[in-house]
Amino acid sequence: MKGLMEKLPYDWIEEVVNLAAECMVVVDHEGIVVYLNSAYCEFLKVTAEESIGKPVQDVIENSRMQIVAKTGQAEVASIHPINGSEMIANRYPLYVKGQLVGAVGTVMFRNAQEWLDYSKKIQPIMEELNYYKTKFEKELFSKYHFGDLVGSSPKFIEAKKLAERVSDSQSAVLLLGASGTGKELFAHAIHQTSGRRFAPFMRVNCASIPEHLFESEIFGYEEGSFTGAKKGGKKGKFELAHGGTIFLDEIGDLPLQMQSKLLRVLQEKEIERIGGRAPIQIDVRVIAATHRNLEKMVLDGEFREDLYYRLNVIKIDIPSLKDRKEDIVPISRILLKKLGTKFHRYDLDLSEEVMLDLERHSWPGNIRELENVLERAVNVLDGQMIYPEHLPLYLQQEGKSHSQTYSGQLPLSPTQSSKLYGPVKSLKVIVAEAEKEAIFHALTEAKGNKLEAAKLLGIGKTSFYDKCKGYGIS
Repeated sequence: MKGLMEKLPYDWIEEVVNLAAECMVVVDHEGIVVYLNSAYCEFLKVTAEESIGKPVQDVIENSRMQIVAKTGQAEVASIHPINGSEMIANRYPLYVKGQLVGAVGTVMFRNAQEWLDYSKKIQPIMEELNYYKTKFEKELFSKYHFGDLVGSSPKFIEAKKLAERVSDSQSAVLLLGASGTGKELFAHAIHQTSGRRFAPFMRVNCASIPEHLFESEIFGYEEGSFTGAKKGGKKGKFELAHGGTIFLDEIGDLPLQMQSKLLRVLQEKEIERIGGRAPIQIDVRVIAATHRNLEKMVLDGEFREDLYYRLNVIKIDIPSLKDRKEDIVPISRILLKKLGTKFHRYDLDLSEEVMLDLERHSWPGNIRELENVLERAVNVLDGQMIYPEHLPLYLQQEGKSHSQTYSGQLPLSPTQSSKLYGPVKSLKVIVAEAEKEAIFHALTEAKGNKLEAAKLLGIGKTSFYDKCKGYGIS
């Protein structure tokens, strides 16, 4: 490179400098101008001949080049008042063979308008960067504390106290409970209260990752280990969770082949990427969760016994919503606040009848189903108070059935019937409403899996998709 530069004509070098730096000035150790490129001359409305040899402060208004040449302290992105405006300048000390011989100055922006124009170009990039940074932080760190776990039923308090007591332990935790009971919230809270709270919290849904991709997602891979592998390879979930906690949700759905590999990670405290040549040491606490009966799965040969005992160091049973009736209304109020913020609907409340209806329901979908029911009610609500008619049809029918059984007043008069059941609807409308609510209920049970929901309803996949499309269910 040095030889090439020596061969370049001087006018080439001059042009390169003008292209590389729009405005440039060089001073010696005494602050005397030894070089001023044509772009700076044009900006200052001077010539190089009349500028070179003069003190820099006589050529450039408010210059600090002579100070940098003496102190050797760089000044980067410094505001420089000049010509009735303010430019942004850089000033660097110039060292040759270890000796301070002068300084070099460049102009980043000649005036505020140039800076504003540049800001307009860079602002969208910064906003996008901040968006992904925030998203990354949300995905890597826990969001909930024990204060977010609401309930006063004895079983729930017992589970919460045990979780708090073991939160700072290094042992594995196994969270058991039906779908929608809040197992992930417990995992968040345990991590947030532990000494690992400032380290990553990684979430893995074992049921949602295809078996052929599971190993690469969990353990990562090296560059070139298979067709389509990213350049530089990829870290797996365990590597990303180093120093923190990994939450393995739906652990009961983990394939047997992967169970043996997970066991090795837990025993050896190390992982090996696909295509890797050496193991990588990791420090990760494991919290696993499932709604399945792992003990029965072990007996049936569907789950490794050694992995079960490795995970089942601290077992926490989280009760279903049907076993904590006294918590339904307090949880509903918290969910309503959350939904109010989401839909910009504030001061939402439950009528007495709705409270009774919610407490009577068995909630097979637990808190997830309760939130869906309330969201549906908020969408059809005109005011702030939720009444029975705002609830899904299956809950309305349960409430009416209870009212009939309790009162024993059948048959009802037309006035009583109108008050209890509302205005008469056509059979077609009633059937459509019932079908729609049944689909919502099935989707809640199947956690959004349409194929599973179709099986629960006993209809074919095509028919189910057609009905979803017809009712606008996405």
